[in-house]
Amino acid sequence: PNIDRLAREGMRFTQFYNNAVCVPTRASLYTGLYPRYVGESHRIGLTPEMVTIAEILRDSGYGTALSGKWHLGRQPPHHPLDRGFEEYYGLLDGCCNYFNPARRDPPFEGGRIRFWAEGRRQIMEFPEGFYATDAITEHAIASIRRFAADGRPFFVNVSYTAAHSPLHARPEDIDRYRGLYVDGWDVLRKRRWRRQVELGIVDPRWRLPRGEPEFPPWAQEPLAAWNRNLMAVYAAMVDSMDQGIGRILKTLADLGIGERTVVIVLSDNGGCAEQAGGDDPTNVAGPKEHYVSCGAGWAYAQNTPFRRYKAWVHEGGIATPLVVRWPGVTPAGSVSDLVGHVIDFMPTLLEVAGAEYPSTKGGQSTPPLEGRSLMAILRGGARAEAEALYWASLDNRAMREGRWKVVWDQDVARWELYDMVADRTETNDLAGEHADRVRRMAAAWTAWAEETGAIHRI
Repeated sequence: PNIDRLAREGMRFTQFYNNAVCVPTRASLYTGLYPRYVGESHRIGLTPEMVTIAEILRDSGYGTALSGKWHLGRQPPHHPLDRGFEEYYGLLDGCCNYFNPARRDPPFEGGRIRFWAEGRRQIMEFPEGFYATDAITEHAIASIRRFAADGRPFFVNVSYTAAHSPLHARPEDIDRYRGLYVDGWDVLRKRRWRRQVELGIVDPRWRLPRGEPEFPPWAQEPLAAWNRNLMAVYAAMVDSMDQGIGRILKTLADLGIGERTVVIVLSDNGGCAEQAGGDDPTNVAGPKEHYVSCGAGWAYAQNTPFRRYKAWVHEGGIATPLVVRWPGVTPAGSVSDLVGHVIDFMPTLLEVAGAEYPSTKGGQSTPPLEGRSLMAILRGGARAEAEALYWASLDNRAMREGRWKVVWDQDVARWELYDMVADRTETNDLAGEHADRVRRMAAAWTAWAEETGAIHRI
C-alpha cells in the first residue's frame, strides 16, 4: 500500500533499466557511470577518481546516510564512510540471515560470517526479535530526524536487502499470504499480465513468452506445497519492506518535510532464479534456521511479462520498476514510457540539489558522466533518447539503440535482435532479417566493453 501510494502521488516509469545484478547497479547508481571492471580480478569497483553522489552532496551541505546494503567494499577506501556517507548502518556484503546477520550459515560463500556494521564497527551480537528490514528502517528514520533537527537538507539511501535470499520473514507477515499462491507460477504470471494490460503499463500486442527451461510447468512440479510457501515468504518480505517505507513516509510527514522531499523507489535487478539451498523440502522458507530462495519458477512470475531473470540481460533481468514522488513537480498518478537507466540518477539528483559534478578529485580528472538528467521527464515533459545503452553480466550482453536491442544469452551463445516497440517481451528474434544491424550493434557493444573492462569478464 505504501509503494502504491507513492505511485498514485508521483510518477511510474515503465522503461527504466538497471544493470541486471546488485553490485553493478549500485556502482552506476552512485556514480552516474557504467560499471568499471578493475584490477587483476576484473571485479566491479569504485576507482579513486570516481566521485559518488554522496560525496558531492556532502560537500554541498547535505547530511548523508546509508541504511542497509552496500556491497561495494568493506575496507578503506571502499567503505561507505570513505565514499561520502557521514553515517552508515547495515550490511557491507550481499546477503545475510535476516534474524541474525552474524550467524554462520551455508550455503553462502562457505558459510562465512556476513559483515553487518555500524560505522566501521562490525556487529556480532543481535537482540532477540531483531529483523534486518526493520533495523534498516529504524536507522533511516533516526538519520532523517537527526538531519532535520540540524536544519540540513539530506540524502538518505535506504538500501533494503529484502527480498534477496535467504527467505526469512516474521510469521505474522507470512500468515497474510498463505494460500495466495496455490495456483502456481503459470497462473500467477497470466494473472499479473492481464492486470498489467488493464493498468495500461504493458502493450497488449506484446506476446506473453512461454516458460523458461530452468523450471517445469506448475502441473508437473513435484514440490508444489513447498514452493507455495516459498512465494508466500517472499511476499511477506516485500510486505515488511513496504511497512518500513510507510514508517519513513510518516516520519517525513510528522517532521513537516514530506512535501519538500523527493522519494525514489526502485529495484536493483530482476527476479532471481537462483535456488540457494537447493530444492530440499526440509529446508523450509521463513525461520532463521533455514536458507532457501524462491527459484526460477517464481522469478519467472515476478518478471512478468518479460523473459529471463537477474544476471541475464533480457528484459526480465534489467527492467526496473521505478516510482518517483516529488510533490509539486512530478504529476500525480502519471506514467512515463520514456527510456531511462540507473546511470541517470547522479545527474538528476545533482540538478535537484543545485550541485555541480566536479572536474577533478584528489588531483585526478573525474570520468565524464554517462547518465543524463531525468528532470524534464519528472516535470511531465520529455528528453531526447540516449544514443545507446549497454549491459554486461556474466557472459550475457546487450545493447539498446532506439527501438532496437541486441542481446546475447550465455546459454544460447549468439546475438538476437528485438524491436522494443513492437515486441518488448522479446519473442520474435529478427537477427536473421537484419544481419547488418546486428553486426554493427555487436561491434559497438564490443567497443564499449573494451572501454569499461567488461570484455575481460568473458
